[in-house]
Amino acid sequence: MADPDPCALCGRYGDALPMERHHLVPEHRKESPVVTVCSPCHDQLHALFTNEELIEEYHTAERLRAADRMADYLDWIRGTDKTSIEVRTSDRVRRER
Repeated sequence: MADPDPCALCGRYGDALPMERHHLVPEHRKESPVVTVCSPCHDQLHALFTNEELIEEYHTAERLRAADRMADYLDWIRGTDKTSIEVRTSDRVRRER
């Protein structure tokens, strides 16, 4: 059996790590490219970014990985074996939704 694809954000992989498809251009799913991300990264990015920000500025895995808002999280998650996390949507994202 082939190794699963790594998370496009944190680079982790493994049979126990749940993976999801992230539409890089939310709200335009039919046309949107997708990347495979682990569930913790997917939860975190939706807690930190509005759909508008994802559409306008963070529509590639490279831009998401380079985002200042993701830096501390990515440094932390790469050093763990967590397969799920509790996230809190940022106040800024809550206000803009």
